Amino acid sequence: MGDRNGAIARVEDAFDTGAFFDVLNARIKIESTSQEPERASELARYLHENIGPALEADLGCTWEVFPNPVDAGPLLIAERHEGDSLPTVLVYGHGDTVRGQDESWRDGLKPWEITVEGDRWYGRGTADNKGQHTINFAALAAVLQERGSLGFNLRVLVETGEEMGSKGLREFAAANKDKLRADVLIASDGPRVQADRPTIFLGSRGNTNFSLTINARDGGHHSGNWGGLISNPAVQLVNAISTLVDGKGRLQLDALKPPPISNAVRAALADLEVDGGPGAPVIEPEWGAAGLTPNERVFAWNTLEILAMEAGNPAAPVNAIPPSAMAVCQIRFVAGSDYEAFLPAIQAHLVANGYDMIEAAPTRGAMAATRTPLDDPWVERALASLGKTTGERPALLPSLGGSIPNDVFTDTLGMPTIWVPHSYAGCSQHAPDEHALGPTLRSGLRVMAGLFWDVGALSR
Repeated sequence: MGDRNGAIARVEDAFDTGAFFDVLNARIKIESTSQEPERASELARYLHENIGPALEADLGCTWEVFPNPVDAGPLLIAERHEGDSLPTVLVYGHGDTVRGQDESWRDGLKPWEITVEGDRWYGRGTADNKGQHTINFAALAAVLQERGSLGFNLRVLVETGEEMGSKGLREFAAANKDKLRADVLIASDGPRVQADRPTIFLGSRGNTNFSLTINARDGGHHSGNWGGLISNPAVQLVNAISTLVDGKGRLQLDALKPPPISNAVRAALADLEVDGGPGAPVIEPEWGAAGLTPNERVFAWNTLEILAMEAGNPAAPVNAIPPSAMAVCQIRFVAGSDYEAFLPAIQAHLVANGYDMIEAAPTRGAMAATRTPLDDPWVERALASLGKTTGERPALLPSLGGSIPNDVFTDTLGMPTIWVPHSYAGCSQHAPDEHALGPTLRSGLRVMAGLFWDVGALSR
């Protein structure tokens, strides 16, 4: 029968003996980047040759790999059924990574093999997301070994297109609701608020990207001959953007702002101290929405960012008024925001303010914002479990500042979501020298073994 401490001891032993390292390193060595079409076969190999067989061997799962309903990477569903009366847990992960950027890593490091330096485990996917779902699978295996059963039914979904916007995931989930139905999602992605403080988040901000473009005329015209006589698209564009967001990052258009922050969300965020780790940028207290704490600005408010701008040729400017100007912008938004109304509101606002020459257009599909209610019973169960393992209450984030496809689970599949991240903000995910922290990996193994043990105890 075993006990909770025994399950935790098993994952500690797997980490301390190097067994966990070996499993993760084998996964890192599969160059499963979804951002390079020539490596599409590696996405399928990750599922067929590694994840599927491991879930079968370690957890007794049946599994199947499915083609994506759109032109994107395949998806895997695995299942272990222990009883009709037991709760069902869905565990999610993504097996794809961003491109390796091999040539940009520091000397002595490789993206497709783990290199350990002190507490840092370098390798593409160690933080996002191979390391995180490897922790969860190892914790599940430890519970099964210790108890002889999980005590709940398990379903696993692994996609291979998250770094390309999870293309096809929503359509796939809608078409496979029976295979994915569960009482709760328990998954891991993103960073802890501090590397040494276990964290739970319940959803994420959404995002929508759009362009603002002015095409005034064909070709540039000499600035000496025509300056003051014809419009400058770059000047028009920067002034137009300042009517949307000011010089301190504060939203100027009410249609882009979220509903007021609730007292419950304010209370949860007041308990947090966010630390990005060594090398993280210094928070600038005067930047962003006035009257909000830094936590509220990033976890409970909307922001508009300019991601890129161009007019003329910045690398080789000439003395000419540019014929066009373009900016790519992004709005990160919290649950409750009417994001489908953002672009029409921006276009109407620009026209009303004399900028009818600007065309606002989406550049990719939006990702919805989601948030499991703070008073959902699964939230308190997870908080209590992590607290029991660590001896202190974990941090609770109503929403992650970044964006993940959580709407697939809350909206399409209709379940509460509990995310327990195993990384930290300074991990360099999406950049050269991505890494996970050994102590955080070990801590993640411990809290997940305790959490899955406690879920299995619910029906006993």
